[in-house]
Amino acid sequence: MDFSITEEQSMLADSIARFIDNDYSFDKRMAIVESDDAFSQQVWQNCADLGWTAMLFSDADGGFDGGAVEMMLMMEQFGRGLVVEPFLANVILAGGILKRLASAEQKADWLAGIVDGSRQAALAFAEPHARYDIANIATSANREGDQWVLNGSKALVLNGGAAELIILPARTSGEQTAQSGISLFAIDASAAGVTRNAYKTVDGHGAAEIVLSDVKVADSALLGKPNEGYSALAETVNDGTLAVCAEAVGIMRTMHDKTVDYTKQRVQFGVPIGSFQALQHRMVDTLMACEQAKSLLLRSVMLSDAGSPEAGAAISELKYLIGTSGRKVAQEAVQIHGGMGMTWELDIAHFFKRMTAIDILFGDSDFHLDRAAAAK
Repeated sequence: MDFSITEEQSMLADSIARFIDNDYSFDKRMAIVESDDAFSQQVWQNCADLGWTAMLFSDADGGFDGGAVEMMLMMEQFGRGLVVEPFLANVILAGGILKRLASAEQKADWLAGIVDGSRQAALAFAEPHARYDIANIATSANREGDQWVLNGSKALVLNGGAAELIILPARTSGEQTAQSGISLFAIDASAAGVTRNAYKTVDGHGAAEIVLSDVKVADSALLGKPNEGYSALAETVNDGTLAVCAEAVGIMRTMHDKTVDYTKQRVQFGVPIGSFQALQHRMVDTLMACEQAKSLLLRSVMLSDAGSPEAGAAISELKYLIGTSGRKVAQEAVQIHGGMGMTWELDIAHFFKRMTAIDILFGDSDFHLDRAAAAK
């Protein structure tokens, strides 16, 4: 297999790495997290000016024709910097639905703003009762005259508090857990009947609980054909799962490297603790976990880019490994740093929090183990 990347892809990764190193320090990141805003508008505008918000969209949609490889390279670096700006929620999830289903007129109204960075959107795909089954949708959309009337609730909507546009699946026919009968709508976040409870998650990202009460929308809010939205929803959530796995690989390697550096500086009994063989063995184990996760990430990216039917199972295998080995790497990093590994002031604790959040985002390890096994 050819794992090499092109010169353009290398330049993309280098540009984000320089941004993380020079303009997104841990102190700056924490100032954003501790502010009242969900993210920094200035940082987001910088991302747009550098073309990152357009990277994963087609040339016809105003983008740069990037695929899974570009997404991997970007998310690994975002993980390394613990970036809280809503690239996942706005570009990959909301933008992912629009690029697959929106008409030319809808793309001009909504997708163009995501591509140029001027619009914030969110994909409200999860419901409180559904666990990780994205087809388990109780939110309803009923036809009344020339309008659709939406009722229901959505949980943990990433970027939901800042979004101007909310994209959501609703049931227009069929049983609550059926894959058929799901339609996707794009609604104005300020529409009558929309209630949002915005908050920050434990890892510093912006999210919201959303309740829909007799929200009336026109046919122009419907994305694609009625009752046929599940396929696009599943493909987009698969993209999101792959993206957070790439972010996790960046976090795992960063935690490993920071821990190795710490053991070279921390002196105990007159020598650096990194000279103790027991700790060396533990750090070799975390390095092997990082390399194994990177290998499975590359496999999943290649299958996704090729449009392989095996891509979904490969992503679930990767997500399972991230949830198990990633947790092990994070726990080792905290333990070897000692008590300071749990402090708010040290970045290790915040890498740990993000790894914990990624473990349950889009399905935990048990869920993806079952999904991978079912695909065999």
